[in-house]
Amino acid sequence: MFDARLSVRRRFLVLIALLPLLLSGCSQKFQNVSDTFRLAVRGDDDTVKSSAWIEQLPYASMYARIGDGPQAFMVLALAEPATVLTSPKTPAHSQVPAMQLKWLAADKGMLVTEHGRLVKTLNLPLGNLVQVTAATPDPLALGLQLPTTPTTWTRRIDWQPGYHFGYQLTSRFEDKGLVTITINTIAQSARYFVETVNVPSLDLQFDNAFWIDPVNGQVLKSRQLIAPGLPEVETQLLKAYGQ
Repeated sequence: MFDARLSVRRRFLVLIALLPLLLSGCSQKFQNVSDTFRLAVRGDDDTVKSSAWIEQLPYASMYARIGDGPQAFMVLALAEPATVLTSPKTPAHSQVPAMQLKWLAADKGMLVTEHGRLVKTLNLPLGNLVQVTAATPDPLALGLQLPTTPTTWTRRIDWQPGYHFGYQLTSRFEDKGLVTITINTIAQSARYFVETVNVPSLDLQFDNAFWIDPVNGQVLKSRQLIAPGLPEVETQLLKAYGQ
């Protein structure tokens, strides 16, 4: 999928051979990662894992789909303190910093998320999100379900191919209310938010969608455009980091 010569319709695989070289900084234990991932990525169609199997797996995991390609099962490869300005500063009393989660594929493709927000990609066939920066925290990091959370946000993004640097995006979040979603056959309640994103310099508008836990604000499911002109990514959280 991440090879430029392949269609996004090809399967989206998680990293098998390269992960043991990249896991030194991750707080999760990734012994025997290669064997586990070999079990995870068999099959050419949409990947579906049983809830019992996912619970027994000692790694955070999610389903991901790029464009209209097949659903893939992905395992968290690396968790590091967040470095981009999409997260609030860690409160003095908290011992847990905001984390940047890196999900990798066998051909070195990468999705990077913070608080469920896609903030970077690498080695995707049609192009990549290079960077997200903002002067104020992402409302996703503050908890969209809270009445005190701002419903607007401004950020800048860089993406490739081409020289797309410093494009300003302005967002407005709209609460669509409580809904029931089904992830891996399990029904759960979620607050559904639509993020309307404007790119003034391109006279362009698009929507992202987030289904969040109504209690803790964690993103359970999302649909996010990588960048203008690039495909949409759908994610479904199966097992949260630290769970």
